[in-house]
Amino acid sequence: MGKAKVYFTREITPQAMVRMYEAMGVELPGKVAVKLHSGEVGNQNFLRPDFMKPAVDRVRGTIVECNTAYEGARNTTEAHKKTMKLHGWTDIAPVDILDEDGELELAIPDGLKIKKNFVGDHIKNYDSMLVLSHFKGHPMGGFGGALKNISIGLASSYGKAYIHGVGDTDNFWGSDHDSFLESMADASKSIVEYFGDKIVFVNVMKNMSVDCDCCAVAEDPAMGDIGILASTDPVALDQACLDLVYASDDPGRDHLLERIESRNGVHTVEAAAKLGIGSREYELVEI
Repeated sequence: MGKAKVYFTREITPQAMVRMYEAMGVELPGKVAVKLHSGEVGNQNFLRPDFMKPAVDRVRGTIVECNTAYEGARNTTEAHKKTMKLHGWTDIAPVDILDEDGELELAIPDGLKIKKNFVGDHIKNYDSMLVLSHFKGHPMGGFGGALKNISIGLASSYGKAYIHGVGDTDNFWGSDHDSFLESMADASKSIVEYFGDKIVFVNVMKNMSVDCDCCAVAEDPAMGDIGILASTDPVALDQACLDLVYASDDPGRDHLLERIESRNGVHTVEAAAKLGIGSREYELVEI
């Protein structure tokens, strides 16, 4: 697999989001799902609707999310819809909770740890997908980027438990950690194969707390903002974001790296590359 192109700008604005989508040279066809993070109620770091709106408008997209598998304000469709309204997402675009009416099973015959993935059933109503990910740390994954957004992020509530438990939903919090990371890679493969060349990815390196947007009480970011990156290859994209963190001389860098390394976060990228989802070799094109 050759080097993927990863486009990069230091400008972090709503307009730059649109430019990064356009830099990839792909026009997403048909009905476009826009996967982003709704933000847990109480979280201060998630990217806001006004920042995302021009990119969502550019593809005439529908914002999509799936319910969580743990307690909070997003664990049922009713609660999740209230959160989407509270956070202003319903003001900028249609919103679809993909697993409101159940789930769709996707096969992963050559998965490293799991052989099937359970995603929101409504995914079948979309022709293409724009994945807008907030790159930051994560309590379990080490970091969250494109791969996590299409694996855990698109899994139904049951599917999330299935990935976390490496196929055993009763072992949600107790599974082998590297196996969990490999299961996320497996799940992301099923999504990339489902959409083929009709899925593209944008990562925003802003508000990079060590905690996820899924945390009701998250730590404030210790590291400064870096920019926006985009690619048709989610493996290259997440790898490029990690490399930019390592290359930074920001005094808060080590705090974020400690979170990523202590959870072996890079292993998700390694596993995804092994599965052939994309390449860790890339060309960074600064815009």
